[in-house]
Amino acid sequence: MTSEITLFVNPTAGRGRGAHAAQPAASALRDAGFSVRTVLGEDADDALRRAREAVAAGTGALIAVGGDGLMSLALQAVAGTSTPLGVVAVGTGNDFARALGLPIRDPAAAGRLAARALKDDGHREIDLGRVGGRWFGTVLASGFDSRVNDRGNRMRLVGGRFKYDLAIVAELAAFKPIPYRIRLDGGEVREIGATLIAVGNGTTYGGGMRICAEAEMDDGLFDVTVVGECTRTELLKVFPKVYKGAHLTHPAVTVHRVSSIELVASGVTAYADGEPMGPLPLTATCVPGAVRVLTGR
Repeated sequence: MTSEITLFVNPTAGRGRGAHAAQPAASALRDAGFSVRTVLGEDADDALRRAREAVAAGTGALIAVGGDGLMSLALQAVAGTSTPLGVVAVGTGNDFARALGLPIRDPAAAGRLAARALKDDGHREIDLGRVGGRWFGTVLASGFDSRVNDRGNRMRLVGGRFKYDLAIVAELAAFKPIPYRIRLDGGEVREIGATLIAVGNGTTYGGGMRICAEAEMDDGLFDVTVVGECTRTELLKVFPKVYKGAHLTHPAVTVHRVSSIELVASGVTAYADGEPMGPLPLTATCVPGAVRVLTGR
């Protein structure tokens, strides 16, 4: 293992926390004897290009400093390689770190953990989801939740969690169940009406909403949570339970464990790791052991 590692930084993550977090994380790694090179980008495409170049050049690890958006970019660079991924979670949601039990908004602790893991070979091989040529680590959302994302992204006058709370209220007022066609593990096509379908490699999205509460990141399978047709009143009862994972026992909710799923619906954009994946239809496949994450022993 080379002693030179790469710090992959989003300076705007968490309303500026990314830039402040890079220094204590880098200090912790340097104190442990590592040479640290920092990678920034002019935009997402440039940042990803630079991260891929670092991986191709043989960096000892790619340490991502930011939120789930930057973790998503980092996954595109390291998935399918032997380069380990370190996580310094300082964004708004931090669902990737949360699913792995890693420090959140504590960059010095995250840097120390990554350093120990590099010295002790303390990594965990986890699965990733793949859609076409793109990877995701947590949850792929489609339906009511992705429409909330759509609406929240269009809001410019408010920010943070409050923006998405407003988007939920607005979507509830206009919501109707969505007709889906789904295929699980290459089986028969099923036609269903659903409020949402969430494809979970990890457990949470939206900053801790446990939509796929029992998902395991190293079992080779997705947990697919289907929330069936609900009235607005019923949805208002079910939705708050998502924060504790208590929605899984509701009669309208079913869970399927599969290695692949095909989703077809009109007018629905899918999001994964909080980032837009594009409109349905799409096929998501679980790829076992696709990335090595520095988690410690």
